[in-house]
Amino acid sequence: QVQLVESGGGLVQPGGSLRLSCAASRSIFSISRMGWYRQAPGNQRDLVATITGGGFTNYVDSVKGRFTISRDNAKNTVYLQMNSLKSEDTAVYYCNAYTGVRHYWGQGTQVTVSS
Repeated sequence: QVQLVESGGGLVQPGGSLRLSCAASRSIFSISRMGWYRQAPGNQRDLVATITGGGFTNYVDSVKGRFTISRDNAKNTVYLQMNSLKSEDTAVYYCNAYTGVRHYWGQGTQVTVSS
């Protein structure tokens, strides 16, 4: 069992930056894969980025070169650095932990990109 709490969302202008954080209730050292997903109104929840325990990362094409996922095992925290934000990045962002057996989700944090 693991609880996830996201923070760092907010309102930002196009071209701006935000850093999302996902704090886990226990050690993430043994968690197979951590990730970020997002869901815009009327859309399904889509993958944004993942990072394995070994540090391998994967990104959806639309965020490559703009977003960076990282993990700090000592702090039980996963981050998503988002740069050059666009209006189409507006969504609720969810943290995910996949143990190899089941998925755990946070409550989500709203990111709004607007002038």
